[in-house]
Amino acid sequence: MISLKRYLDQENRPIAGTTIEHPSCEKLLSAYCAVLAQMGECGIAACPDFGQELVRSLDRITESLGRAPTADAIADSELGARNVLRRWGKQVAQHFDQKAADVKDLLLVLSRTAESFGHKDDRFARDLDSVTAQLASIASLDDVTRMRASIETSALELKRSAERMAAEGTALIEHLRVELSTYEAKLERAEYVASRDALTGLGSRHWVEARMQERISNGASFSIVLVDIDGFGRVVEDYGNLVGDLLLKEFARELRSGCRITDIVGRWGSDEFMIVLDSSGPEVQQSLSRLCAWISKPYHVPGRTGYVNVQLNASLGVADYRDGEDIQTLLERADLELCRLKGAGAQRKTA
Repeated sequence: MISLKRYLDQENRPIAGTTIEHPSCEKLLSAYCAVLAQMGECGIAACPDFGQELVRSLDRITESLGRAPTADAIADSELGARNVLRRWGKQVAQHFDQKAADVKDLLLVLSRTAESFGHKDDRFARDLDSVTAQLASIASLDDVTRMRASIETSALELKRSAERMAAEGTALIEHLRVELSTYEAKLERAEYVASRDALTGLGSRHWVEARMQERISNGASFSIVLVDIDGFGRVVEDYGNLVGDLLLKEFARELRSGCRITDIVGRWGSDEFMIVLDSSGPEVQQSLSRLCAWISKPYHVPGRTGYVNVQLNASLGVADYRDGEDIQTLLERADLELCRLKGAGAQRKTA
């Protein structure tokens, strides 16, 4: 990781409390923030279950720097990043250890069940050998009455062995079914956690990308909408991270309620969201105009000293899927459209 602290400890380190405005420092700070963002992306790829948590933590560190950070703030951010990465690494290690333990337990259950079936079959084979020996001895008898009695006894023993084998087999199968159901529930829970964004409850980025890839593989027609909250970094600077998280939750709730039940809605990044629509063309633009009006409004959330009203506005970048495209190309087109709209909005404000 780039060590800003080492750079700032050199002779030309700014005085504590002053902001850094030298072009070299600004470039270094930009590179530092880019590295933090890339770490978050790598965290999602390495462990989707905890990747979004890492991204949020690193985003908060980046946002805490602001547009003109002091030297002390930068040095503190590096220490904070190290602590976040160390804590995240321990969580991921524990997560994979638990996964490995679950798989090991399931393998042991299957092994014990298979072993039980083998022992049961051995016992039944011995019973059959005993009955076969008895039947062979009956052939040497001369008394029909004794022969009949021996045959009845052998038949009864054979019936009991078969019933015992059936009962034991049913019990073993039921035990295995219960064990498999337990581990299936654990797997479903793990998959659900991996598919959800922990803060907003919407779909995770990994999950949304998987839904997009499914549509591409099936040759389906669809569109994506990249949603960005305008100026959200300044909102966090003014009100703090806690209010920022509450606003993201409320915004996500309104975004989900403003979309159709069939639409795929997920959190894409810090203040970005993604919608996957099973439609394209002019009808998408009409529905998105209504959606933008629905989510761009004042939000009422608790703050440090009471409730605050914060006006949130959103920009939407749309891209229809084109045959032969991959996900990255489709995302780039949506991002370019979003940047174009945000740039046009900024020009209108300054005009």
